[in-house]
Amino acid sequence: MKISKEIKAALIVILGVFLFVFGFNYLKGNNILENDDVYYTEFDYNALSKSSSVTVKGNPVGKVKDIVYDINSGKTRVSFTVDDNIKFSKNSTIRLYKPGLMDNNALAIIFANDNQYAKNGDFLKSEVEQGLVDKLTGNFSELSTDLDSTLKSADTLLINLNGLVTDTSENGLKNTIAELNSTLKSFKNLSYSINGVVSKNDENIAQVLQNFKQISEDLTVLTTDLKEAQLSKSIEKLEGTLTNVNALLASVENGEGSLGKLLKDDKLYNNLEGAALQMEQLLQDMKLNPKRYVHFSLFGKKPKRYDAEGNEIEDNN
Repeated sequence: MKISKEIKAALIVILGVFLFVFGFNYLKGNNILENDDVYYTEFDYNALSKSSSVTVKGNPVGKVKDIVYDINSGKTRVSFTVDDNIKFSKNSTIRLYKPGLMDNNALAIIFANDNQYAKNGDFLKSEVEQGLVDKLTGNFSELSTDLDSTLKSADTLLINLNGLVTDTSENGLKNTIAELNSTLKSFKNLSYSINGVVSKNDENIAQVLQNFKQISEDLTVLTTDLKEAQLSKSIEKLEGTLTNVNALLASVENGEGSLGKLLKDDKLYNNLEGAALQMEQLLQDMKLNPKRYVHFSLFGKKPKRYDAEGNEIEDNN
């Protein structure tokens, strides 16, 4: 059988409404699919919330369903559900207690030893755990004391703050605000001046930045060239050359080779010194007696001869 689109749409709407109702009641603590029995009790004040636990010997067997304040009696009427598998006497007591330090208040079923079983809708008597009311009262008392102390501190703080605001001396808030305002004005003027300088030198700053960029690029190229030039190998070669030079200088220092003998041989030095002296004497003699060394004649006349002392030697031929 083919189902039409209208029927499908109706089913989807009905399912949506059911899910909405179920979810809304579930969030309120009511599960419409459960068949738990509902019971009632009342207290002089409300210390519960919806969905608070209902326990038997510490084990959860139900939860609070609704809380209503009865204006006529001045009491808080509480309805709660219990698993229908739990059987207990209608003379049992519903105790309001606190399970733990960080837990919310809960209800506990204190069984009565008889066979008069409670039925759905029965009203059960209640009690409050001993000390719970005192704790609540003490908490409110402590809260009141702390609040009073806090208000006194706040009043003192406001008085001191008011005195600080109205103080017109050098240490007062007014004077401090005035100085701060003056400082801000000076800083504002300084900012304007800096902006003016920057605006006037905009082109120069741009040129400086361009130059800095160019220098950075040149340094990058130089670094690349040095890297490609294998500077470490050049340094190694230079170290080898310096080692050879040191070895050569050591051999010269030891008098080895021609240069070493030239520097270390005293006889060679003396001979060179004597030769230099004779050269000097020869040059001196050439200055004093140039005719001994230079002979010039236009008619082919035989030049005169001189002895070692500079005397003319007569020619007998």
